[in-house]
Amino acid sequence: MFIIVPMAGIGKRMRPHTLTIPKPLLPIAGKPIVQRLVEDIAKVCNEPIDEIAFIIGDFGKEVEENLKKVAQDLGAEGKIFHQKEALGTAHAIMCAKESLDGKIVVAFADTLFRADFTLDDSKDSIIWVQKVEDPRPFGVVKLNDEGIITDFVEKPETFVSDLAIIGIYYFKDGANLRKELQYLLDN
Repeated sequence: MFIIVPMAGIGKRMRPHTLTIPKPLLPIAGKPIVQRLVEDIAKVCNEPIDEIAFIIGDFGKEVEENLKKVAQDLGAEGKIFHQKEALGTAHAIMCAKESLDGKIVVAFADTLFRADFTLDDSKDSIIWVQKVEDPRPFGVVKLNDEGIITDFVEKPETFVSDLAIIGIYYFKDGANLRKELQYLLDN
């Protein structure tokens, strides 16, 4: 199982805190956000985490070493990939294309969650959502009667769903994800 963590943004909305520390490394209750994230993902997975790929901006060697240690503390290999300019989510994930193989969890580094479930890795893909009172500031999913996603709506002005996407995704076939992301980038 691989975890892909896009975290190249500079955290403008969190300034002045992010002037000296990248947003994913800001401490929450004594641990960096990104460390809490990967630890919590590892807890819900049915198998060990083999690799954690961090997609970063120009954060410096010390940050890179800290991120590799976060992975090593979970028994995983830490890899660093650089996104030199912000060209969207698909581009960010494709910066780590060599790590898009097998079972993948993509998790945005500023996501905090608590879960009382185990990942059902028999599914082709899963999107983590959270029921919210006011869905307008979020991307949401619409479901059919079987619980299958039928639509995504970004920041709906009128109510379509209260299931907000939290920024964590599971893909059973990383190679297929890589192919689909490449298609998006090319078209």
